[in-house]
Amino acid sequence: MHYRTVIMYTEIGCFVASVCGWILVCSTMPTNYWAYSEVDSLVLTSGHYFSNLWKDCLSDSTGVTDCKEFPSLLALQTYIHLCRSLVITSIILGFFGSVLALVGMKCTKLGGSEILNARITFAAGMNYLLSGLCGMLAYSWYAHKVISEFMDPNYKAKKFEPGLALFVGWGGSALLVVGGFVYSITSGKEGCQSSSKTEEMSYHNPSSSLSEPNQKTYSPPLSPIPDRANLKSSKLPKASHAVDAYV
Repeated sequence: MHYRTVIMYTEIGCFVASVCGWILVCSTMPTNYWAYSEVDSLVLTSGHYFSNLWKDCLSDSTGVTDCKEFPSLLALQTYIHLCRSLVITSIILGFFGSVLALVGMKCTKLGGSEILNARITFAAGMNYLLSGLCGMLAYSWYAHKVISEFMDPNYKAKKFEPGLALFVGWGGSALLVVGGFVYSITSGKEGCQSSSKTEEMSYHNPSSSLSEPNQKTYSPPLSPIPDRANLKSSKLPKASHAVDAYV
């Protein structure tokens, strides 16, 4: 199989994996189960608490669910703000990575030369990689906060456990990291090799625009007026005989 065909199929696989990871990361934003807690001490009903980055909810065995959004933005804890910003940054970077990948991949033929397409694909891979790292940091930070509060014996408030959204986010972030990493290796290697070959060719074979002026010598333009000093001397006697005959 040709090398270009292998790279093309590799880019398609990375694009599918990265887009799937980006969709999984986006799906965690409206998901309520970032953290959950169950209370079975009641006799007739059992309470089920869950929360995400935007609100706290309570449901019971009868199917009634009541959610309350966070009342104050400035009164929230610091890790909530950081997780929000990291997840939103991850979504934005993944979106721009998808746009760049569609332009730079070999199967789309939307870009310019091979070197330009490789560099655009490398930029897409870096966007995917940073998107996955931001998502991984956000979900890991939130899970660390939940687990540390659950394991702390001196923590007297309600204790929660990691929810489904964290595991979905970890999976999506892992796909983004893997896709972006493979994108960066394949496209970056191709782009760097192409640029090095171009520099080597320009070093051994300098461009004609730089060499031709030094090789050419200046030659004055031909004048339409004949030079009287270069006329043959044989013509002068004829002219003098003509004057004598006239006289």
